[in-house]
Amino acid sequence: MKNKKRYLLLFLLNTFSLLAFAQNYKISGVIRLNDTITGGATVSLLPVNKKTVSNDKGYFELENLQSGKYQIVISHLNAKTYRSQVNIGNKNLNLNINLEYAEISLLDEVSVKDRSENQASGNLKQVEGMAIYAGKKTEVVNIANLNVNLATNNTRQIYSRVAGINIIEYDGGGLQLGIGGRGLNPSRVSNFNTRQNGYDISADALGYPESYYTPSTEALDRIEIILGAASLQYGTQFGGLINFQLKKGPSDKPFEITSRQTAGSFGFFNTFNSIGGTVKKLNYYAYYQYKRGDGWRPNSHFDQHGAYVHLDYQLTDKFKITGEYTFMDYLAQLPGGLTDADFAADARQSVRSRNWFKVNWNLASISFDYQMGDHTKLNWRSYHLHAGRKALGILSYIDRPDPGGERDLLDDTYKNYGSELRILHQYQLGNKQTSTLLGGVRVYKGLTLRNQGNADAGSGPDFNYTGSFPSSSGYRFPGTNVAVFTENIFQLTDKWSVTPGARFEFISTKANGYYTTRSSPYADFYYIQHQENKVNDRSFVFFGVGTSYKPTPEIELYGNISQNYRSVNFNDIRVLNPNARVDSSLTDERGYTADGGIRGNIGGWMRYDLSVFYLKYNNRIGSVNVKSPDGLETYRLRKNIGDSRNIGFESLIEGDILKAISHGSSQYKLSVYTNLALIDARYISSQDASVKKDNLVEFVPPLLFRTGLSFGNKCFDVTYQFSHVGKQYSDATNAEFSPRAIDGVVPAYQVMDLSASYKWKWVTLSGSVNNLANRKYFTRRADGYPGPGILPSDPRGYYITLQFKY
Repeated sequence: MKNKKRYLLLFLLNTFSLLAFAQNYKISGVIRLNDTITGGATVSLLPVNKKTVSNDKGYFELENLQSGKYQIVISHLNAKTYRSQVNIGNKNLNLNINLEYAEISLLDEVSVKDRSENQASGNLKQVEGMAIYAGKKTEVVNIANLNVNLATNNTRQIYSRVAGINIIEYDGGGLQLGIGGRGLNPSRVSNFNTRQNGYDISADALGYPESYYTPSTEALDRIEIILGAASLQYGTQFGGLINFQLKKGPSDKPFEITSRQTAGSFGFFNTFNSIGGTVKKLNYYAYYQYKRGDGWRPNSHFDQHGAYVHLDYQLTDKFKITGEYTFMDYLAQLPGGLTDADFAADARQSVRSRNWFKVNWNLASISFDYQMGDHTKLNWRSYHLHAGRKALGILSYIDRPDPGGERDLLDDTYKNYGSELRILHQYQLGNKQTSTLLGGVRVYKGLTLRNQGNADAGSGPDFNYTGSFPSSSGYRFPGTNVAVFTENIFQLTDKWSVTPGARFEFISTKANGYYTTRSSPYADFYYIQHQENKVNDRSFVFFGVGTSYKPTPEIELYGNISQNYRSVNFNDIRVLNPNARVDSSLTDERGYTADGGIRGNIGGWMRYDLSVFYLKYNNRIGSVNVKSPDGLETYRLRKNIGDSRNIGFESLIEGDILKAISHGSSQYKLSVYTNLALIDARYISSQDASVKKDNLVEFVPPLLFRTGLSFGNKCFDVTYQFSHVGKQYSDATNAEFSPRAIDGVVPAYQVMDLSASYKWKWVTLSGSVNNLANRKYFTRRADGYPGPGILPSDPRGYYITLQFKY
């Protein structure tokens, strides 16, 4: 068996070597439109699926080609699609191509980087891929242009240029992501529609939209974010959309390998290794990652394994099939939370040693892309998630010692299927302007199996229940969603467009199971099971409209208003937690988001985006402090608090000072950015006496400010960042303090980070110092896992990465 594996490895290496060192040629040429040189034409070469775009002189070039027969396809917005067979012999090929004029044409998807993609941040185009973003507040984070700590998924560095983002720091290894926009709860990205390459990655998109899987930043090409106005195309979330776009294999070579090794403080080690390339019609990319760490607090060890495979095959020049599979598994020991007094005395201490968390994620998808004509294309994407998470430990009040004995175990299994069909069509209005219509259908079927009960009394990760059944509860949560949506860009003039849209939703959520009570408060008790069956079917239509006006190519005025909706999730139905309880009469949340702003660039050296927003949130679900009937205990009650509104200002200004001074001739860059968000979030009506009108909404810092600068050239880069996050409350009553530490303020804090990198040929050495000033702070008070109580953030940490890319 070992010999067979050895022979297979040698065969693969020899095959890749032959491909890599074969004689290469190129095709180049000049493109004209009705005998006039034209730029911006998309040039595709099949079956190798290479693409480029002609420059302003009409010139294009495709390199690293082997001799043989190819088909060249050229698309241009104002031209008929050009197709021709070409033959490469033993020399380079030069072409002169003249396109014929056409009224309209739908461009093929292009993966060539333009000027904006050379920056760390940017905006989505009006039409991109199979989606419409006209008139919306959008952000793009280009990972390749960031000088940050990728191995630890350092959130405050990665999202430093996204305005209005509040962050929860779960751990020092980047195992989970916690971000929220415009004053929405950042817990596990639960207020975003969270996707990877366009399909859902959360536990249950309907009833439990929390994400326990976070894509490795080292594997990302970019992060796409729509703040607020994503509900029509992507479904019911107030926060909008966050889509992680993973890398593909390079299109210009058959094999590329990247290996990154990172070591750092607190026993951190990360190895990330990927391969990718294009062989004839097949593009492939795959990675494997392992990371581990001991954490800076006791009882904080973790181990994570992750893998991903992407294959896309260009069957014809019009039809492509793509398959992907994602795997992630980790086990983490949780040090638990702290009280305010413990945090003040020694933030490093841990008073829980028997808490564990385990996650397993398996996600598969297949998609079909078909170019139906010059003006129409179709995408059909389906996916399946089979995943689970297990939380084991002591949920009791953190101001009391671990009582020993049996621990509490929450065990979830997620089995979800989803399929989405989209069609994008471009057509011409009477004014000869090109408009765009998007239509789609989504079908989703989810099933969550949730159990809670007593488990092993030991201290290790033994995720098994004691007794013949889970002693607290056992439920099945099936859910069904059917949605039909449409948006249309009406290009009224060459400068002004209006984009209305609508979405129909049918949602069915069910709960079938039991919860238990004790027959007696004494030792001779037994459990009494109470059966519970709930069905909640609802359907509705919601609308939105956006507009965009471009007085010049460098300036855009935009605005949007969209209705929003968020359903009650499974945690709001039945979870037994001594720190928190749920009102059985909870109802879904509704509201709308409106925003508008101005964005653009100045002289090619500075980009800006300044906007205001208004978020109306009706029947908002929140937490209030309630005393038990006997008056002996105080706990959080989760209920519909009332109506709230968030008003805010967001701004991002980023520019290259040396580029401005030298008029683009400098070989160095001095990039400076400033990201500011001011948010006033208040309850405007209340259903609970403890929540007063004008109380501040929980998890909303009124001030978010991040700034930084980066100096370097093609070989080296040094980046400094400063972050300030204002004071925020953890519950709707605006409690300043509670003995159990699950309620109270999260004080304002400031954090600085420093990163540096140096590249020489195919080797890159980079390092970072996180929390440069060694500030003591925290970002969250938890009422359950991974707390309860205050969760201290990491102190100063040092990390170094060595990368080989060939």
